[in-house]
Amino acid sequence: MNAVPNGYTTITPWIIGQNTAGLMDFLARAFGAEDLGRMEVGGRIGHAEMRIGSGVVMMFDAPEGWAPTPAFIRLFMPDAQSAFDAAVRAGAEVVTEPTMLAFGDKVGRVRDPFGNIWWLQQRVEDVSQDEMMRRWSDPQWTRAMDYLQTSLAQSGPKRPDDPR
Repeated sequence: MNAVPNGYTTITPWIIGQNTAGLMDFLARAFGAEDLGRMEVGGRIGHAEMRIGSGVVMMFDAPEGWAPTPAFIRLFMPDAQSAFDAAVRAGAEVVTEPTMLAFGDKVGRVRDPFGNIWWLQQRVEDVSQDEMMRRWSDPQWTRAMDYLQTSLAQSGPKRPDDPR
């Protein structure tokens, strides 16, 4: 017997909020998520699951009195720019424009209408350890990383080449 149920991975994130039905609609529109089912309890969603790519995300409406707990989720996609654009069209707010990073990934981040942050990531190139170390000494790559590291604290997105 496998300890991990068929169709699941060893890590399955939970998203707990106040409008799970709305979140599920957003995930379907933004990322093509597949609704695997939901159980309603007293007019609220007590449990729901959606598949995005090869992973499953579980979610439910928080019981009254629970503090907000926004999720931060990295989502590897075949085309980070297209996923980013679809998420914005579906109502997400731009946090970080898709940016190429020294280790070979393109990363963009959005905040969904429910406060969750989605890292939309795509492996673009395999970078050797030597090349990665060389890139970390190049201002182009360090500016890009600084942009990603500071964009969550900014009062709005800025491009990695913006000197602010």
